This record gives sequence, structure tokens and C-alpha cells, in this order.
Amino acid sequence: MHLSPKRRLAVSATLVAALAAGVAPATSAVAAPAPAAAPTATDALVAADAGRPGPGQFPDMEGVAGALKAAMDQGAPGAMARYTGPTGTKTRALGVRDRVSGAAMDTQARFRIGSVSKTFSSVVLLQLVDEGKVELDQPVNHYLPGLLPDDRITVRHLLTHRSGLADYTNAMFNQTVPGFEAVRNRVFSYQELVDLSLSEPRTTEPGVSYKYSNANFVVVGMLIEKLTGKPVGQEYERRIFKRLGLRNTSYVHPDTKIAGLQVRGYLHPDEAGGALVDSTEQTVSWAQSAGAVISNPADLNTFTTALMRGRLLSPRMLEAMTTVTPTDATNTRHYGLGLRRYDLSCGTQVFGHTGTVQGFYTYTFATRDGRRSLAAMANTSNRGEANTALGGTLEAAFCGKKPAPAAKSSSRAALDAQTPTALPAEQDLPENR
Repeated sequence: MHLSPKRRLAVSATLVAALAAGVAPATSAVAAPAPAAAPTATDALVAADAGRPGPGQFPDMEGVAGALKAAMDQGAPGAMARYTGPTGTKTRALGVRDRVSGAAMDTQARFRIGSVSKTFSSVVLLQLVDEGKVELDQPVNHYLPGLLPDDRITVRHLLTHRSGLADYTNAMFNQTVPGFEAVRNRVFSYQELVDLSLSEPRTTEPGVSYKYSNANFVVVGMLIEKLTGKPVGQEYERRIFKRLGLRNTSYVHPDTKIAGLQVRGYLHPDEAGGALVDSTEQTVSWAQSAGAVISNPADLNTFTTALMRGRLLSPRMLEAMTTVTPTDATNTRHYGLGLRRYDLSCGTQVFGHTGTVQGFYTYTFATRDGRRSLAAMANTSNRGEANTALGGTLEAAFCGKKPAPAAKSSSRAALDAQTPTALPAEQDLPENR
């Protein structure tokens, strides 16, 4: 049906007004409904598309809630998700955000997003490429003389995890809780973290293969500060947070607290049956530009939507960022420049990042056109099964309800029962459980 420009404007205004009235309440047998969220910049962007959902654009929010519950069944005290798309904004929240007070999970609460921070860092550096202050294929040592022992390591190698720099967190968190407690209140310099990486053998020759390493984005932070003359947190604020109106997103290193309404994070010890450790307050100095940003689901939706819609980078840089190579043998997981791409079972491709920091797992992804986005979080870590379960929110949100399976022979059903339903979550930090 063709609508006149005046009619389209009226429809869009009606949709925005309806969206402002509130979003779907949380669905949970164990948590109070999440309060209605105020509309955000992302909500306004997607509202204009609300009358034209295409194939696969109806999220399966029951499936999303099921994935959140599965994460809780694997040890997360609570979990939540926020979806934006042509059909509007929908939220689900289960369990608790604070085990002591019993406060219900809340989709407006803030939490540590871990390695999703890498995408923020990559955006800042790619903006600097657009400004002519750095080139992707120049050696890192051209900008930071003498930092690395190999002049072949380029800026692009850092952003794609192909530098060969060892991930110092493997040794740092070889024992999960003792390792965390040793660095919880410690403040590192960037150089100290680079030195920890360089004290270990390199993992690959520059450019040869993908090997995830937090050290890469520590060096990215050093580049940002060298090229701008400003702390990385100020560059996040000026270039992304303020530009997009991300009022619940911050970089507070080395302060230890999460301000305002917050989710508390809980770390599983390596020993089976051990008590959860409240890991909410820490400097995250061991990560910094690799993982120290704090945010909430609405801001993450806004960020990924704006990124995919070209509001943060030039078309040239966004094309470079979303040009990916496989990271495993399944050919469904890929990495670009500080950005993951997952190819889902329905054929939909989503771009974003996963995040792990002590006490929090995060997924934030959007379709390439930016019309649909999902942010999901579970407040635990060192529990790989919970992370894998949380990843099920992507299939449910972006692929929608799956058709009812046809009747199968007993032999086929037995074979399917032996087939994993989800790939294990990718590890942004070493985990022992």
C-alpha cells in the first residue's frame, strides 16, 4: 500500500507516541515486571519502520525469555534482554539484579559490558583514520616507536586480533577468583599490560591467523591517547556518548563503583559448589580500553543501531569494519575491525560484540541495516554454559519462532538428540567452568 508523505508522517508520529506510552513488561515467573522504559533515540529510529516488518522480523520473545531462563538455570542470578525493531521495543527481565536485597532484574539498570568496549575503541580509532591521523596498514611502531618487538604488526592487525600478541589475561586469571582478587583494586598503566603480553611467546606471525587477545585493544587505547593527546575516556565521551545521547554509558577507570541503578555481578569460583563472589566493584584496570565501559540495554541498542546506520563512521570505514574473516571452522562466526559477525540459522547476519567481565556476560548485536538490535545480559561469569545459553537470545530475537518440527523416525530423533543445539560461547576471557 502506498502512503502519501503526509500520511507516512502521521503514521510515524502515531507510532512514536504509542512507543512512548511504554514497552512490553518483563515476562518471568521469578521476577517482578520490568518498569516501562522511556523511549530512546533507537526507539525513534525504528518507529518509522514499524508498519513494514519483513520476513523474520517478528522476534520470538518467548524464545528470548527461554534463553534468559536457561542462563539462570546454569547459574546466573538474573538475566535480561531488550529488542528494538520494526515491531517496536520489547524487553524481558528474569531473576534478580542484587542477591542480597532481592531487587528484581531491571532493563534500565547499568552493568559492565566487558569486551563490547572493544567496539567503542574501534569506532574511535576508525574515526581517527577518517581524520587522516592514522592509517590501518601502517606499523604500530610508526605511531608508538619501539613499543612492539616486530615492525610488521600493523594497526589493522590489532583491530582484527591478528597481531600475535599474547593475551596476558590467560595467566592473570588462570585461577579465576584469586586472579580477580589480585587485580580487583589494582591500577595498571598501559605499558605494564603490554609488558605482561610481551613476556609471553607470540601466538602467531603478524597477519597470519586470528587469535583473540585483550592486549591488542590495550595498544588501541595507547594509540587513541597518543594521536588525540586526550585520555581514552574523554574520546569515548566526546565522539560517541554525547553524540548519541548515551546517558547511561560511561568509562570510569580507575573508579570502582557503578553509579545509579545497577546490576550486581557474581563470579563463579573454579571449585564446584563454591559460593558466588560479588565482583561488581573493581577498577577493571586490567582491561581499560579492552573492556572497562559501563552501559545499559537501551544505550547498547542505540549504539549498535547508530553504528550500523552510518552515524558514527564514514561509508568507507564502516565497510572496512564490517569486512570479516572466519574465526572458527563453523564458518558462522567472523571478526572484522573490533566487530563480530554471527551468521544465524535463518540466514540473518548480525554485527556486534560479546562481552565478559567478572560477573557479567553481554551480547549486543544489530542487523547490517540497523533496523533490528538486541542487547542481552546475565549477571554471572566463569560459567560457560550460562554464556552459551544467553547467546540463544540472538536466534530467538533475529530469526523469530521456528516452525513446528515434522514427525521424525525414532532413529532420526535419537540422532538429533546427540546433536548440540548451540555452539559454545566464544571466550573473551579465560574461564575454567
